[in-house]
Amino acid sequence: MIRIIYLVSFLLISCSGEHSSNEHSQFLLTNSETVNLMSPSKVIVINYWATWCAPCRKEIPELNELDHQLSDRLDVIGVNFDGVVGEQLDQQMAKLGIEFDNLYIDPRHIWGLDAVTVLPETLIINGQGQLMHRLIGPQTKSSLETLINAL
Repeated sequence: MIRIIYLVSFLLISCSGEHSSNEHSQFLLTNSETVNLMSPSKVIVINYWATWCAPCRKEIPELNELDHQLSDRLDVIGVNFDGVVGEQLDQQMAKLGIEFDNLYIDPRHIWGLDAVTVLPETLIINGQGQLMHRLIGPQTKSSLETLINAL
């Protein structure tokens, strides 16, 4: 009986280690799905925005269009700079016309990045989860497509 307890304990400890390392790259989206940012299989465009940021508001239609037109190759994902969540986040997204999903938690620790200091900021992550571009300031659909096509 003691051998069985040790065996079960060993198996649980072994499995929990694998699971916890994977947890650090799994993030919950506003659509209740999760995304693995370390092996997303698609290009991920992560955009940091705030309601009070005029350049952020200006680039949202471009990001919506990029997300819709290239949905087979990439996902645009937002991160609210002010850290609002739940119904308040849904309201802000609706107010600004944001059609792409958002993350509830900032994932920048994965790539060892410091906190956002200037908005908007956009990260381009390749299909293997590597940070390829960190862009400061407003982006256009065309400028993002050029960078994405070069990956």
